[in-house]
Amino acid sequence: MRALVLGHTGGIGSAVADELRARGGLITGLSRREGLDLTQQDSVARAARALQAESFDLIFDATGALEIDGHRPEKTIAAIRAEAMAAQFALNATGTALALAHFSPLLVRQRRAVFASLSARVGSIGDNRLGGWISYRAAKAAQNQILRTAAIELARRNRQTIVVALHPGTVRTRLTARYAAHHPTISPDESARALLDVIETLTPEDNGSFRDWRGEPVEW
Repeated sequence: MRALVLGHTGGIGSAVADELRARGGLITGLSRREGLDLTQQDSVARAARALQAESFDLIFDATGALEIDGHRPEKTIAAIRAEAMAAQFALNATGTALALAHFSPLLVRQRRAVFASLSARVGSIGDNRLGGWISYRAAKAAQNQILRTAAIELARRNRQTIVVALHPGTVRTRLTARYAAHHPTISPDESARALLDVIETLTPEDNGSFRDWRGEPVEW
């Protein structure tokens, strides 16, 4: 398997890249370290052009952030700041859209191909019973809609293409360090193994779905 891991230097991204290598995969990694900035279309386009001679069985998007520029998730609507919300959408929603636009043409077309993107259960509208975290929730909900919509288009190019949103669990990383105290957590390695196991079981009938790290469907 040839795989492209976006965000391969992050907590989950690095674990996914390592696990793919352990499973015999040939891995290409992109992150800010290599100059990839998903909030800048020129940066994404340039990175994709550099790989135009390549083709991948799996593109794993492990990018995203809960806190951006020091802005923590809001506890109330009154705490909303326009610049913080815009930054959440720029990375967590528009960034995914740009990744799909520029990297999905690198997916193989003659056989099964997967574009998997890390989402979050808090992006589920139906599952929202606690409130709060408005900007992050909204950006992740938008990300899910982008993935769902792209899944329809990409399946027209190759009926064996699978686009999937993945909830990785509450993973012990810097992203969750402030917020995981009251939730069961798993390590990045555990999450990576579980997510790749889920990906291996997916079929074209699962295109456009939202799954958690156990493989269970998450409501939109």
